[in-house]
Amino acid sequence: MKRAIPITTLFLDIGGVLLTDGWDHHARKRAATNFKLELAEMEDRHHLTFDTYEEGKLTLEEYLGRVVFYQERPFTRAQFRRFMFAQSKPYPEMIELVAQLKVRHGLKTVVVSNEHKQYIDKHGQDMPEIRNWKWSNPK
Repeated sequence: MKRAIPITTLFLDIGGVLLTDGWDHHARKRAATNFKLELAEMEDRHHLTFDTYEEGKLTLEEYLGRVVFYQERPFTRAQFRRFMFAQSKPYPEMIELVAQLKVRHGLKTVVVSNEHKQYIDKHGQDMPEIRNWKWSNPK
C-alpha cells in the first residue's frame, strides 16, 4: 500500500477563486454600455484575442488595442483599465476558508496570477497594492 503524500501547499488562482472573474461577459457588457461600445463587435474581438492574452503572448495593452482601441475613442486607455480592474470583487467566504485551511493544516499558499505580469516585467516586483500583503489570521 502506498503511503499518502501530505499536501503542504495550496496553489490558488485569483480570478474566479479569490476574486470574481472580473472580465467575464457581464463585465464586458457593462464596459460596452459605460463606454458606448458595440457589444457584439467587442465580444467578437475578445473571443479572437483573449486566449492569446491569457497564455501571456499579449500584454494587456496589446489586448486592449485589438479589442477596444483599434480605432480612436473619446476615453483613454487608463480610464478603460480603471473600469476594467474595478470589476473584480473579493469572495470573502473563499478568502476566509483558505485562511482557515492555511492555519489549521500549516499550509503554504501560492497565488497564481497572470493579471499583472507586465507590471512585474517592467518593475521587477509586485504592484505596491499587493507587494506586502499577508493572509490575515482567521477568526
